[in-house]
Amino acid sequence: MNTLEPSHQLPGPDTNRPSVTLVTSPACHLCEDAHAELLDRVALGQLSLDVVTAESDRGRALVEQHRPGLFPLVLLDGAFFSAGRLPRRKLDAVLARKVTA
Repeated sequence: MNTLEPSHQLPGPDTNRPSVTLVTSPACHLCEDAHAELLDRVALGQLSLDVVTAESDRGRALVEQHRPGLFPLVLLDGAFFSAGRLPRRKLDAVLARKVTA
C-alpha cells in the first residue's frame, strides 16, 4: 500500500531553509523511502518539503520538464537534484553548504 499523501506541503516557518519537491509515483518503494528520509529532515528543521504525485497536473508538468528516468524525482529549490534512490550523502553535503552560506 502506498503511504504517500497526494500533493501535500509541509512548509517550515524559516523561509531560508532549502525547499525540496518530491515527485512520487504510486507503489514506488524508492518514493516511500525518500519520503520517510525527507520527513525526518523536516522534523529536524533542515528543509521544507512539498510532495507532488506524478499523476497530478503539477506532477505531469514537472516530469515533462525534468524527464526523470526513475521515481522519485527530487528538486532542491526548484532545480533538479536527483531521480531514483535519494542520494543521502549528496543531500547532506548540499544542506551543509547551504547552512554555511
